[in-house]
Amino acid sequence: MWVEKYRPKRLSEVCNQEEVVKVLKGFVERRNMPHLLFAGPPGTGKTTVALCLAYELFGEEGFAANYLELNASDERGIDTIRSKVKNFSRASPIGDIPFKIIHLDESDNLTADAQQALRRLMEMFSATCRFILSCNYSSRIIEPIQSRCMLLRFMPFEDKVVRERLLYIANNEGVKIDDKALEAIVSAAEGDLRKAINVLQASASISEVVTEEIVYKVLGRVSPVKVKNMIELALKGDFIAARDVLRELLWKSGFSPMDIIAQIKREILRLDSISPKVKADLIDYLGEIDYRIVIGSHEDIQLSAFIARLCSIGEKYVKS
Repeated sequence: MWVEKYRPKRLSEVCNQEEVVKVLKGFVERRNMPHLLFAGPPGTGKTTVALCLAYELFGEEGFAANYLELNASDERGIDTIRSKVKNFSRASPIGDIPFKIIHLDESDNLTADAQQALRRLMEMFSATCRFILSCNYSSRIIEPIQSRCMLLRFMPFEDKVVRERLLYIANNEGVKIDDKALEAIVSAAEGDLRKAINVLQASASISEVVTEEIVYKVLGRVSPVKVKNMIELALKGDFIAARDVLRELLWKSGFSPMDIIAQIKREILRLDSISPKVKADLIDYLGEIDYRIVIGSHEDIQLSAFIARLCSIGEKYVKS
């Protein structure tokens, strides 16, 4: 997988998390560290940074013996804490670093009992073991554990960083990607670099040239071009043509009404031809349409009603 192939090996290679890396480099220089709690959205480098930190502390030879990674979403019970974690943490470290590292990924999925047991182990074996807990939501970690850890927050990747990384990978893999496809991936990733790389790899497996159409096919998302076209037709008063585009999305392409509604919302917010107040009224009505469909109303009728509303708005408010 390209995600693993292009994973940074050193802290100096990590991008977009400068403040976190600066702190961790200080720990490497001092050859000591507290328990750590990494918190942030998916795909922002929490696991990668933990691996880089361990590699720089233990080196290639000592890494395997002194570093244990467990995914708490798979092994989330108290038995795992009492067996695997306890047995590893009580053993003396190998090498000149005076502690081992246990990385509990997705630790916000640990049960309450498992977290209580972990809290006690963090106290008992702090001389020989340090814990790195990574999670999406730090609020799901019990307060006694949070107070024993140094909290480091990871920020979503900036679009510029995601774009640069995707171009770097595409060039190395000999993949041609057009500008619209690149922007589609960056927009869909929403700061999740792992997702962006996976979408690029999946798209490249379909065609040597990655286009916007292929990206949306991989994502399973509604094409913004078609939705924008539908809205513009409705605002011009061409109800029948706009409804034809809607039916093509619903019946021919097979997109769910929820996906279409989500894309309609994005495109309405981007419109320059209507005022912010009209946009607010349309989003409010779109929310009502969404609710009606959820409770069982016919999606074609409800979305057609929204198109009819767009036609009425177009007659009154669209700038000529």
